[in-house]
Amino acid sequence: MKKQRILFILFLIYFVFAILLNSVGTVILQIISNYGVSKSAASVLEGFKDLPIAIVSFLVASFLPRFGYKKAMLAGLAIVTAACIAMPLLPGFLTTKMLFLCVGVAFALVKVSVYSTIGLISVDRKQHAGIMNTLEGFFMIGVLSAYWVFGYFIDSTNPQSQSWLQVYWLLAGLCAATFVLLLATPFDEHLAALPQDRSLAQDFAEMLKLFFKPLVCIFVITAFLYVLVEQSVGTWLPTFNNEILKLPAAMSVQVTSIFAACLAVGRLSAGVLMRRLNWYPVMNACVLGMGAMVLLALPLTHNVVVDPDISWSRAPIAAFLFPLIGLFMAPIYPGINSVMLSSLPKNQHSAMTGLLVIFSALGGTTGSLITGYVFGNFSGHFAFYLTLVPISIVLIMLYFFKKAVDGGSDGYDASAIISGQH
Repeated sequence: MKKQRILFILFLIYFVFAILLNSVGTVILQIISNYGVSKSAASVLEGFKDLPIAIVSFLVASFLPRFGYKKAMLAGLAIVTAACIAMPLLPGFLTTKMLFLCVGVAFALVKVSVYSTIGLISVDRKQHAGIMNTLEGFFMIGVLSAYWVFGYFIDSTNPQSQSWLQVYWLLAGLCAATFVLLLATPFDEHLAALPQDRSLAQDFAEMLKLFFKPLVCIFVITAFLYVLVEQSVGTWLPTFNNEILKLPAAMSVQVTSIFAACLAVGRLSAGVLMRRLNWYPVMNACVLGMGAMVLLALPLTHNVVVDPDISWSRAPIAAFLFPLIGLFMAPIYPGINSVMLSSLPKNQHSAMTGLLVIFSALGGTTGSLITGYVFGNFSGHFAFYLTLVPISIVLIMLYFFKKAVDGGSDGYDASAIISGQH
């Protein structure tokens, strides 16, 4: 099977999960109106999504190569198809919690498998970085699509309307179609095989040993803090637009698509940029740009009044300016992931991705909970200003990450193309 078909399927899977994972902010806005849920209570949805990602990754990542990456991806798609069907049939806050729990479990299986498969089809470090950025770019295209798809089904004139639940029939169909396409695609995973004489307990112990390497430890802390910032902004930006910038519910969701578009454009173009420039100065410039956008845009969000004739042309300038922070965020996550993974042998990619997924999930949950608490008990302005703290720490951690990378050896095993029948 040609590598291009494998890549297309990986991109499609990531596109599907991008819509599901990053619908949290939109769903929070809707369930607050539909089910009378408080902001603090609604913020637990991020935990229902992210904690299962962390737990399942921790339990299965080390021996997932034995189960099979293709089987894991098929299982993940089957789980979310069933969960999407349940949403319109059994509407309620409990069903919404179960949806995101299922999405979290499934994404743990999918992300470890997809990232590990990239290691199999990449022939060198540059190609690995290019594929990683393109994959994450497709993820953000999925996020961008989600805002408009959900926005289409939302009835802004009736906050109690549950018409938005009909979007899950569309998502269930998309998940099922992706399942069928993956099922019909053969590929070989033998290059990721673990030693046959090693037990599952030894596989798990090997993953834990990875964490105690200085390079890996610094990397997961950096990833944790980055995801904390991205999820804080992405999850609560629709509510910020609605309550602080006084935009209608549907428009609040659609304007947030600018943030996703910036992340998509940034990641799709980052592969080209990273092939010409050293990763470290690019990462530093991006982090500094993130901080600058917070300091520039947030002062413009004060004292906004309700405009009954609001439109895109009459929206506050901050509604368009603050989401541009996504351009600076874009290259950081795939950039550090690629540097880390391409420094390891291919049969360690699954375990390393497991650690990455765990700390990314914990970062997303932490960011959402902190921002939700501060938003509800203080103000939306203070909640977003607070992101300057982890942004500053990321800048410091990048310095130590570079020192650790430069001090290590390049363990990239550049041999592998997925082909044949598994």
